[in-house]
Amino acid sequence: MSDSEVLVEEAGNVAVITINRPRARNAVNGAVARGIAAALDELDARSDISAYVLTGAGGTFCAGMDLKGFLSGDFPVVEGRGFGGLAEAPPKKPLVAAVEGYALAGGFELALSCDVIVASEEAKFGLPEPKRGLVAGAGGVMRLPRRIPYHVAMEIALTGDHYPAARLYELGLVNRITPAGGALETALELTRKIAANAPLALAATKKVIIESQDWSLEEMFTKQGAIVGPVFGSKDAMEGAAAFAEKRAPNWKGE
Repeated sequence: MSDSEVLVEEAGNVAVITINRPRARNAVNGAVARGIAAALDELDARSDISAYVLTGAGGTFCAGMDLKGFLSGDFPVVEGRGFGGLAEAPPKKPLVAAVEGYALAGGFELALSCDVIVASEEAKFGLPEPKRGLVAGAGGVMRLPRRIPYHVAMEIALTGDHYPAARLYELGLVNRITPAGGALETALELTRKIAANAPLALAATKKVIIESQDWSLEEMFTKQGAIVGPVFGSKDAMEGAAAFAEKRAPNWKGE
């Protein structure tokens, strides 16, 4: 295993971003935050990578902010991207979380910053910040009640307790449950399925889903049109139609 705090591995048009601090349960320090931000900046700018997986090394997704680093002034925040180099500015392309072990505090918030969550049956989620005199300010207390019922979100956020992946699967927050050790493999299968689609269409679809939550009925189709219009006029749109007519796999260019 490399000494780098963040590892990036490419598999075709999919990239796997791994938080690599297993001895610290992949707690996020400044180096991890900067590493994730740098990886996303580079990958978002590339046309040959269509989707990503975010995971953690050593059987744990992420135990949250490195509190020892916090006490020494090492804040895991990147300007413009927020906590973990991700929470305030998720990538334009689809991002799938592969969760083993713990996704706690900032770790849960990183998972909530992803578009899809795959978790091991042994995974545990929670926002224990109040137990440490803190608040889940990296999106946890804002995103969670938008994803699951209000009173359940309140319980999770106010108790600070750990909740099993099976419970969050029941609530629709977790997309897939796998046997222990299988989260990454299943996440990769799902990410490859996503990445087989046209890159421009994927990015536009994600953007509309996220931004349309605040659109009024009067403006929603106008705002959607501004995002999806260029996709319908793209070379990939023509390629998709031609591939369907010719009964072959499309050759996407991201143009």
